[in-house]
Amino acid sequence: MNKPKIRVLVVDDSAVMRAMLTAIINQAPDMEVVGTAPDPLVARQKVKDLLPDVLTLDVEMPQMNGLEFLDKVMRLRPMPVIMISSQTAQGSEATLQALELGAVDYIAKPRSTLVGLPAGYAQEVQDKIRAAFSAHVKVRRDAPARPAVSAVTPPPVMSSNWGDRIVCIGASTGGTEAIKEVLTRLPENMPGIVMVQHMPEMFTASFARRLDSLSRLRVKEAEQGERILPGHAYLAPGHSHLEIRRSGGGYVCELLQTPPYNRHRPAVDVLFDSAAAQARGSAVAALLTGMGKDGAQGMLTMRKAGAWTIGQDQESCVVYGMPREAAQIGACCEVSPLTHVADRIMAALQGGRRMAAHG
Repeated sequence: MNKPKIRVLVVDDSAVMRAMLTAIINQAPDMEVVGTAPDPLVARQKVKDLLPDVLTLDVEMPQMNGLEFLDKVMRLRPMPVIMISSQTAQGSEATLQALELGAVDYIAKPRSTLVGLPAGYAQEVQDKIRAAFSAHVKVRRDAPARPAVSAVTPPPVMSSNWGDRIVCIGASTGGTEAIKEVLTRLPENMPGIVMVQHMPEMFTASFARRLDSLSRLRVKEAEQGERILPGHAYLAPGHSHLEIRRSGGGYVCELLQTPPYNRHRPAVDVLFDSAAAQARGSAVAALLTGMGKDGAQGMLTMRKAGAWTIGQDQESCVVYGMPREAAQIGACCEVSPLTHVADRIMAALQGGRRMAAHG
């Protein structure tokens, strides 16, 4: 018997976007659009009538914006939701709020549908719908509130004489909330942290600002040639790969606009490979929730070079793709629930390779 198709409801006030998404989704043999809606009021009834598996939801719509509707959906009938977001500062801020509210992922609207879709756009939409369908949707019980920096007790403050230690973090689908969870549990006197989250350029700028407002660390987008300082976390900008390079007793950021790797730029593998070569056993790496396999081979290279490597566990992942690939090829020194990853990073920094795998 053929497997049932993934049933998708498309909610967007633009008839052009509804038609475009419908055509892309219906091209795939394993999914179909079971309905469309021009606004949340129509969508609300269609959710009840059609019981879709996945919802695509425009952020900006009349009568009730996408965030208000998402909030109601995640309270009344939690389901995988993919936000359709404009590539603007306002759109990226709203999308980050949507991910906090429980949306699984987002798709950036093409800047123009008149000149044809960007290469790979249809494949990206289809892949994200498949990932959303299998995602671990978090059930919302309370309204999300921005946690104060003091909301989570950090590990004890230690000597900040880290030498050439460095922490590398990679994530994709579900990663904005996962990275936030890790960073807000770390103390301010960390060695330098470098991070890759799969996002477009406008989104990484907004995401870095949001992390900076929530964390004890100074969080910013990485810049070319910038020295990596203790107490700072550097996020790869959406337009470039991020590598690290030794300079003096520490490291600097290198930004590369070379072709996408594993279909991504920035790619986690690019960062992890550079850390394996430049930092070797002085590095600690964490690979968090995400679709696909980016970061798995790079993490294996890091482990072979002497780094301590941590994969997020299946239960706490939104999408158990990247960490699963890493675990399957033996790239992880240990596997940890998301809420313990910060502690495991600190234990690795304190104990080095002498630490036991589970503390």
